[in-house]
Amino acid sequence: MEFNPRKYFAAHTDLFQKIDVSAIERAIELVETKFEAGKKIITCGNGGSATTSSHMITDWNKMVTLATGKKFYGYSLVDNVGLITAYANDINYSKVFSGQLKSILDKEDLLIVLSGSGNSGNIIEALHFANDLRADTLAIVGFDGGEARKLAKYCIHIPSFDMQLCEDIHLMINHMVMKKLCGLDIKN
Repeated sequence: MEFNPRKYFAAHTDLFQKIDVSAIERAIELVETKFEAGKKIITCGNGGSATTSSHMITDWNKMVTLATGKKFYGYSLVDNVGLITAYANDINYSKVFSGQLKSILDKEDLLIVLSGSGNSGNIIEALHFANDLRADTLAIVGFDGGEARKLAKYCIHIPSFDMQLCEDIHLMINHMVMKKLCGLDIKN
């Protein structure tokens, strides 16, 4: 079967009908509440989810601070290659995120994990650590949601086993949060 852009867009249209929009609205409200309270918002993920977690913090730190004049305390655990490889090499790859959280996460901060399967060991370790510390946790996951869907206090589940569709929606959530926090409307 040959790839067809129209089918790709149609798959998104079908998927949009299956997504719990109220979960997205709750997540946006959660990020907004944490921002307004001056809490840290920390993201992480692997592969494409890693780049989306970095993209989120880039957009939110820059755009929200410019739009509001208020500090946005956003951190992505994937942006320090030295720390990631130190934990992976010296301890274990499953500790690359939870190890970093020990230095920066406080009670009532927010950890956002992004994952296709929701079963990555380092994501699960990070959720356990954050939950034990009584930080808030939000999982943005695809597939069946995996273990992350069960562990996170809040969850946005993208009900698709197509990783690219999941990643597209993850990035859209990033932009929705940014627009809300910046008070921006949608332009056509």
